[in-house]
Amino acid sequence: MASEPRLVIAGRVGRAHGLDGSFKVNQPVRDFTVGLLVTVVRTERLVERVAGTARHPLVRLEGIADREAATALRGEVIRVPGAETPLDEGEFRIADLVGCQVEGLGAVQRVLPGPSCDVLELEDGLLVPLITDAVDEVDVGGRRIEVNRKFLGLEEPS
Repeated sequence: MASEPRLVIAGRVGRAHGLDGSFKVNQPVRDFTVGLLVTVVRTERLVERVAGTARHPLVRLEGIADREAATALRGEVIRVPGAETPLDEGEFRIADLVGCQVEGLGAVQRVLPGPSCDVLELEDGLLVPLITDAVDEVDVGGRRIEVNRKFLGLEEPS
């Protein structure tokens, strides 16, 4: 019995573009082509239209026929079948951070895309920018993240 290919992140649905259901793809990490099968919100859809550039693709998916439908998907992850690229030492996948514990602050609930960096949203709503000044260590295997409490304003400077 052959296993189904693992779905990997190809980008996120961005702002609607035009009236026909097209949208910008934020954080694209795969090329989009007409006929590509993608999964958004656990629903498979074919890519019907691709415009823009590789860095700033504009895409329309089968079944997303108007601006309102595209707007409703904004922020959702776009996944495609395929093997993930091997990681180098010290690298991690954003999706692997969800559920990691930040000592004394709680678990990461989700990772939000920001304009200049991704942001960790913790259980209590605290937002931690995913930058080296704020995050001291990420141990995906140990399911923990160490943060710089002084940088985040959670401790008084010494």
